[in-house]
Amino acid sequence: MAQPFPAIEPYHTLRLKVSDLHELHIEECGNPQGQPVVFVHGGPGGGVEPWHRQFFDPQKYRIVLFDQRGCGRSTPYAELRENTTWDLVADMERIRAELGIERWVVFGGSWGSTLSLAYAQTHPQRCKALILRGIFLLREAEIRWFYQDGASWIFPDAWAEFLRPIPEAERTDLVKAYYKRLTSPDPVVRREAAKAWSIWEGSTSKLFPSPEMAARFGEYRFAEAFARIECHYFIHKGFFDRDDLLLANAHKLRGIPGVIVQGRYDVVCPMKSAWDLHRAWPEAEFHVVADAGHAASEPGILSRLVDATERFATL
Repeated sequence: MAQPFPAIEPYHTLRLKVSDLHELHIEECGNPQGQPVVFVHGGPGGGVEPWHRQFFDPQKYRIVLFDQRGCGRSTPYAELRENTTWDLVADMERIRAELGIERWVVFGGSWGSTLSLAYAQTHPQRCKALILRGIFLLREAEIRWFYQDGASWIFPDAWAEFLRPIPEAERTDLVKAYYKRLTSPDPVVRREAAKAWSIWEGSTSKLFPSPEMAARFGEYRFAEAFARIECHYFIHKGFFDRDDLLLANAHKLRGIPGVIVQGRYDVVCPMKSAWDLHRAWPEAEFHVVADAGHAASEPGILSRLVDATERFATL
């Protein structure tokens, strides 16, 4: 089973102003002459972490990581204005051009798979390959499954905590109820909602629930951006003009080598979305990890992802 590569530090960091409001944190690691790859983090609003560098052989890859608008070390923090899927797609093109990269491998999981697909369908000529994990197509049914009725049947104990900040009368539309609180002028209200929203995802992301992951997701510095930006994107339906946009445009991926890695028991992004993408884009390799949930750090998922990066290192 493939293992992550040793921890490394960036050889280059920069700030890139992408609008009058937003400035992004970007870092490069590995071999400046290696295969360019961009790591697209989850959330939206999750930010990059040092261990994300370890999916890639630092001798073979020029690894580009960036914090999307409003999260991580990008500024302003937890900002919702000028923060849409299409802003982020444009940001990725700005980063590519700024770094002088002609084409790159695009690697993303969860929301990172959503943004990677939107980017690849907009700029297919810039993508050498796609490596996607925990597929999320941002369809209304997927949002309802995780935030209204579905995952709650599997994790009723964690769900009870997710419901706690929301009065009974507002529970028929929980995304709307949370958005009201996450955008409240009252910092106490925002804090309670952000922690509950974020802990729900942290509690359900692994096949074997991890109290450590739930606690990390509940740290307010992380939860503030994660919850606000996720809810902002979900209440606006990803800023897509149709519910099945990413599937409808899957034909634009033809000719791009791809790998899809999906945990069989992923509750956050259930396997049906990966299956639907596989059927719409059959040219991509499709790997179902039988003993995994959603998290990229689960051994079977991590191993498949490292296998994919090794194969595309000399594409």
